[in-house]
Amino acid sequence: MGSSPFSKLALAHLMSAGGDAMVTLALAGSLFFDISPSAARGRVALSLILTMAPFAVVAPFLGPAIDRLQGGRRYIVVFTALGRSVSCLFMAAGVHSLVLFPAAFFTLVFSKAHFVAKSALVPAVVSSDDELVQANAKLVVGSALMGLVAAIPGVAILKLFNAAAVLRVASIVFFFTAVAAVRIVPSREDRADPADERNPALRSRGIVLASGVIGVLRATVGFLTFLLAFDFRRHHAPAYWYGIVLACSVGGGLLGAVIAPRLRGFVREERIVVAALVVVVVAGVAASVIGGRGAAALMSTVVGLSAGAGKLAFDSLVQRDGQHSAHGRAFAKFESAFQLLWVVGALWPVLLTIGAEAGYVIIAVMTGAAMVAYVVARLRPVAAPA
Repeated sequence: MGSSPFSKLALAHLMSAGGDAMVTLALAGSLFFDISPSAARGRVALSLILTMAPFAVVAPFLGPAIDRLQGGRRYIVVFTALGRSVSCLFMAAGVHSLVLFPAAFFTLVFSKAHFVAKSALVPAVVSSDDELVQANAKLVVGSALMGLVAAIPGVAILKLFNAAAVLRVASIVFFFTAVAAVRIVPSREDRADPADERNPALRSRGIVLASGVIGVLRATVGFLTFLLAFDFRRHHAPAYWYGIVLACSVGGGLLGAVIAPRLRGFVREERIVVAALVVVVVAGVAASVIGGRGAAALMSTVVGLSAGAGKLAFDSLVQRDGQHSAHGRAFAKFESAFQLLWVVGALWPVLLTIGAEAGYVIIAVMTGAAMVAYVVARLRPVAAPA
């Protein structure tokens, strides 16, 4: 991976992604496809609500800790890797007992804390703010590919042995992630940007407005995921269609990560954010007219692409304009809000019966309203400080 500060962070992050993929594989398996749709709704709704639990720890506690500790961002990456290494051993030992659940919870907490610390650390390992979108994109694409690569030996171990063996291997991966993270040395210190002094209200306002857009996109992802899952079940879609739309969603996200850095060469992050909404509005209208499973694949691809590109632009916006000494708290707060909105979006098709075409119209209206609100708010002048 080379010896630059960014390459050292990338190595630790890719290893972390590989370990997370193995944990997911070991814990995979749901009753969703084995029970009736009506019974599935209650269980899925409960599991969605429980996904918020790790953020209840990350946002109020670990976010401030990342910012306050001297060198805290690097040390949090080390600590969260070691934490997952230990919790994986506990999960492996109690994979068929109640120990599994608290250990899995702590694994999720450490995983979310790693993501926050990684995001806060990126500005310190690149040469300039112009490189932020590209750096974030490399980490996204690399972690996705590493997840696929790690799944190959993970599946083999699962077939030859059991889930406990996969978790023990994941524990080793996380240990070496911590070793790699120790070697991260920032190339530039956290510093106050002179632009913060010139117009802090404008910069903070831009971040808040963009966060609203990303929140809508995250809610759209959750809504579409479960809209299609239950619509496919109602219409007895072949099992491979679930795989097709999942592949389209993941592929769209990776395509967004590839496109975003190229767009940044021509336009700033704010325009990428609004463009993400425009694309979803157009796709929602088109899918509602086309209908069928092809429309489902189209929407999965476009929403994945827009959410991926928009999130990269937003992360770079926070890294560029946010107060550098508070990046940990900012990312923890925003990720918690985005996860909450994802759950809120997902709960609607879980609790209500909504047809796919009607769902596409809802998505188009929701993202269209967000686009108009964002553009109008951006055009509104900011009052000068007294």
